Amino acid sequence: MFNVTTKSTQWGDETLTLETGKVARQADGTVIATLGETSVMANVTFAKAAKPGQDFFPLTVHYQEKTYAAGKVPGGFFKREGRPSEKETLTSRLIDRPIRPLFVPGFKHEVLVICTVLSHDLVNDPDMVAMIAASAALTISGVPFMGPIGACRVGFVDGEYILNPEVQDMDQLRMKPEQRLDLVVAGTKDAVMMVESEAYELTEAEMLGAVKFGHEAMQPAIDLIIDLAEAAAKEPFDFQPPDYSALAARIKELGEAQMRQAFTVQDKQERSAAIEAAIHAVKDQLTEEELADENLWPAFKKLESEILRGDVVANGIRIDGRDTKTVRPIVSEVGILPRTHGSALFTRGETQGLVITTLGTGEDEQIIDALHGNYRSNFLLHYNFPPYSVGEVGRFGPPGRREIGHGKLAWRALQAVLPAPTDFPYTIRVVSEITESNGSSSMASVCGGSLSMMDAGVPLKAPVAGVAMGLILEDDGKYAVLTDILGDEDHLGDMDFKVAGTENGITSLQMDIKVAGITPEIMETALAQAKDGRLHILKEMSKALAAGRQEFSAHAPRIETMQVPTDKIREVIGSGGKVIREIVEVSGAKVDINDDGVIKIASSNGEAIQKAYDMIHSIVAEPEEGKIYKGKVVKLVDFGAFVNFFGKRDGLVHVSQIANKRLNHPSDALSEGQEVWVKLLGFDDRGKVRLAMKVVDQETGEEIAPETQKADAE
Repeated sequence: MFNVTTKSTQWGDETLTLETGKVARQADGTVIATLGETSVMANVTFAKAAKPGQDFFPLTVHYQEKTYAAGKVPGGFFKREGRPSEKETLTSRLIDRPIRPLFVPGFKHEVLVICTVLSHDLVNDPDMVAMIAASAALTISGVPFMGPIGACRVGFVDGEYILNPEVQDMDQLRMKPEQRLDLVVAGTKDAVMMVESEAYELTEAEMLGAVKFGHEAMQPAIDLIIDLAEAAAKEPFDFQPPDYSALAARIKELGEAQMRQAFTVQDKQERSAAIEAAIHAVKDQLTEEELADENLWPAFKKLESEILRGDVVANGIRIDGRDTKTVRPIVSEVGILPRTHGSALFTRGETQGLVITTLGTGEDEQIIDALHGNYRSNFLLHYNFPPYSVGEVGRFGPPGRREIGHGKLAWRALQAVLPAPTDFPYTIRVVSEITESNGSSSMASVCGGSLSMMDAGVPLKAPVAGVAMGLILEDDGKYAVLTDILGDEDHLGDMDFKVAGTENGITSLQMDIKVAGITPEIMETALAQAKDGRLHILKEMSKALAAGRQEFSAHAPRIETMQVPTDKIREVIGSGGKVIREIVEVSGAKVDINDDGVIKIASSNGEAIQKAYDMIHSIVAEPEEGKIYKGKVVKLVDFGAFVNFFGKRDGLVHVSQIANKRLNHPSDALSEGQEVWVKLLGFDDRGKVRLAMKVVDQETGEEIAPETQKADAE
């Protein structure tokens, strides 16, 4: 009934297995990939005809995690998986980016890739397994895919690269200083296609070494996919790339001169208008048959690409007049919003980000419900890209995949320089509002985010800047690496290469290739050129703010921490939370208590913090023998007075210790509710507190000298 094909190989410390033929047989390609005990099923289907007038390649990739894979029941009211998590969205993009350029040019049939996590051993991250499963499913499906690709994760510990580190080693990376890198690399047998990473100030050489290590380490996975395809691949789909060379030549003849002139306009909006005018001028000269050709738009894009790319490689001059290494003019401003905790406006050419930092407490931490367990994050970065930023009318709503991906890239770039939570017990939220965009708004978010946090008083280890690099790679091998790319250079170029870091090293690297990969030589050139650009941007940023502010905004919360014995936590919380609620209500401060006895007290009012601190201290602290305390008489009895002197702690002042004279009854000198000064004499055999009033001056609260006590008694 089943025609099952299974292939296995040893990959690092685990066995990698690919299986097809048993499950989801109506899909064009289905592969279940297993590494250790983590299994992911990838299903590929594609339309056998393109939609009429389709002018782009409709590839859709979905990665989904099922909680049953880790033996869990979903949280929430509905008890089933809902909208994609951030991890699922980011992994969907991770799979999409290296496979998209490998489809045959001109293929516009709809392709759907769905990756489902079936089992998770809590050791091997399913995202890498999903990338391999997707590559294998595409390779055997018959779709015109020029793969396969492989992928792996690379760690870096004590100068050694680690293949596919365990999940727990990658979680909360900045909490593990010995683990300096989390890098994902994907590529074909001959070249790297995609890199994504977060790092702790690695040098360019260390980062390049990690990419090379990863590319070599993924080869067993690629070989295994080829073995599977040789045994189980379907017949290739009969697809011939469209030949529109005649139409392209016709458009070039009619419009090259005007199009070249349009590309000399340096302002983005004016240039777009000039290009649009050149296109309309060509269309006016085309026949109805030529206008109806579905390859009309690709022909125009081919002309635009030839003009932009050819001039850069031949002359080293770009469409805005810069050479290949110059960064656009930068203007940085901080503290521009009156009520926020920190703010910055970073403008680089026609790209601008308004970035705001908000400081919160432990209550504001994000709880992340991952397959391998829950954990908290106290650093959040959210990126927004409204249509007006590019002068367009478009959809405005919840963040899409691109916004989530760009926000995570900026998060990775900045996380390496954050202070340890023990040193800075705040939740930090950074929001980047892109107000203008013409190239690399994610890197503007990095620069603006760094300045905004410094403006808020976050003690960053060092400022961080980011720069986007581009590549023009010609068929003859000639190439040009471009620093600080424009939007047009991104669309028509061959590489999007983003590098962020400090003066000391790289904190994030993301690379996407639109051709069949690049060589280590090109990557080394790009990294070196990016370093120069990054150092220049850092210098420009320092003109606005060179280091974090020493004082917080008047509207930001202050947080004080105190450590209490763990056996006292229950007393601070009280029955049903009664005590802690009273502390919050009376003081006006927020109070967070951890299981390890660390208490965080937060308020923008210093008096509220001190009041909460004193209330907690009175609960957990022990009175000290020989110290003087101010208390209140709570009860009078024949043999003395009970005084509340230390939080809720009461003690007895014997009638003989009230005054330096004989009293018939304590009421001769005291009344209930009266405030008095007492000295703690000690504790009796049963632990009862013994207090004395007569040794303390009731006016000043100071101890009376022994000789004075004797004179008063006489």
